[in-house]
Amino acid sequence: MESIGLNTIDFIIIIVYLVGIVWYGISKGKQQSSEDYFLAGRDMTWPIVGISLFAANIGSNTLIGLTSDAFQTNVAVYNYEWMAAVVLVFFAIFFLPFYLRSKVYTMPEFMERRYDSRSRYLFSGITIIGNVIIDTASGLYAGNLILKIIFPEVESWIIISFLAMAAAAYTIPGGLSSVVHTEVIQAMLLLLGSMLLTYFCFQEVGGWGGMIEGLNAMREGGDLAKTPDEIMSLVRPADDERLPWTGLVLGVPLLGFYFWANNQFMVQRVLSAKNLDHGRWGALFAGLLKLPVLFFMVLPGVVAIVLFADLDISFINYSFEKNGETVLCTNLNDCPNMTYPVLIYKLLPTGILGLVIAGLLAAMSSSISATLNSASTLITMDFVSKINPGMSSKSLVRAGQIATVILVILAAAWAPLIESFASLWEYLQVVLGYISPPIVGAFLVGLFYRRANANGAFYSFLIGYALVIIFVYFKYIMDPAPEWTNIHFLLQVPILMVLCVLINLVISNLTSAPAPEKIEGLIWTKSIYIAETKELQGLPWYKNYRTLSVLLLILTAMIVIWYW
Repeated sequence: MESIGLNTIDFIIIIVYLVGIVWYGISKGKQQSSEDYFLAGRDMTWPIVGISLFAANIGSNTLIGLTSDAFQTNVAVYNYEWMAAVVLVFFAIFFLPFYLRSKVYTMPEFMERRYDSRSRYLFSGITIIGNVIIDTASGLYAGNLILKIIFPEVESWIIISFLAMAAAAYTIPGGLSSVVHTEVIQAMLLLLGSMLLTYFCFQEVGGWGGMIEGLNAMREGGDLAKTPDEIMSLVRPADDERLPWTGLVLGVPLLGFYFWANNQFMVQRVLSAKNLDHGRWGALFAGLLKLPVLFFMVLPGVVAIVLFADLDISFINYSFEKNGETVLCTNLNDCPNMTYPVLIYKLLPTGILGLVIAGLLAAMSSSISATLNSASTLITMDFVSKINPGMSSKSLVRAGQIATVILVILAAAWAPLIESFASLWEYLQVVLGYISPPIVGAFLVGLFYRRANANGAFYSFLIGYALVIIFVYFKYIMDPAPEWTNIHFLLQVPILMVLCVLINLVISNLTSAPAPEKIEGLIWTKSIYIAETKELQGLPWYKNYRTLSVLLLILTAMIVIWYW
């Protein structure tokens, strides 16, 4: 495969778009007050909230991760996507009302109201670390993969540094309002680019039938271990190495619950909604947008198996560390993270290629700007404002901007380390699996169990993350690793969460119960459901979030059953 060069038209499209989106983001910025800067003035309507949630989630890191994992593990990776619709329904029903009515800026702030300041600061610190090493660093890493094919001679750290500065350009001046408004445009461009790529993929392979015939031919030739039916199946055996059905049932929902319902990076968008109805409709709309991901972002990875499994990509001059040795990336089996970049460069015509690359870079900047803003919000509202409570709104905004600069530098330094994992998607899910269980456990117990108190939550955090550190030491540092560390990471998640929940329950019941006024309005009760039922009576179906939730779940079930 010869080196790829972009046409002049493609370069013009990319440059015009990037300059335009930075200008637009800055023009839409709000920083008159801390509420403007961090929560966009709390006046976002449901379409903006939903599209913003979707765009922040489907950044270039997720897009490249989904396609590369589809190349390796086939359509089973879509289980993470449809499960988001289920989680968002649960989020809209149970958690969102408490978040919006409390008028909090951050998830750790809500944790303090339910428990105490110890849990707030510990949760906030963990979230900041997660935002930097999961979302921001992976976004920069994905952007490097996109541009590395165009500029194979440029060092990765230079590309990552450039992308970091570009993503921070409008986040620092404008805050969440800039992030949300630019995400709407970026989401539309990303969806358009994904649909175009799917079209050209199936045109090249000869349609659905051509894809199946190609997979059958590879199977018969001994180049493929699975049958087409297995490749197109969502539910895998319990001994599957990548996504066993036990992990799908027990692990994937918990990862999704942390990501969509507890993660400042995502929830901050819903906190910007003008009222509870718009927040709920926006969350459900985001769940709906996740369903077509199977066709536009997962299936192209399956098509790549037929078209480009043996393609020589050594010209990229891309290497990675494996078992202490430097390995040159020569094909997609060696380097599956290059699946999406190879697809777009090989299949898309001039003009459309530039548009799709612009969309990918937009998705990258969207995800990074989202995490930078949410992490800077946490630093400012959970630490800076507490250390110096007399700071003005203008000073808080300035502190958030300084925090953004520091965070983007740290993320750029971490990004190259991602290559040590088998794939970008594995990195995202494994790290999330270590961070999420103690947090999910504390939120669930806090919402549904009145007796849960501050000591139970705090020590469940401390002991939970101590167990994580111990497990990571035995699995990744000790040589050889003990056999018990080989448990699938999707099964590690529920085991760890159950332990954290038990710790919370035991300690809470051995110590004093929280004062009734402490938990007033922060516990879900049946009376809330009854009162809400009365409020919903007489509303048309399209305004009743319960009806919309049921319709979304039915549509999700239809897709899952079809690809079972």
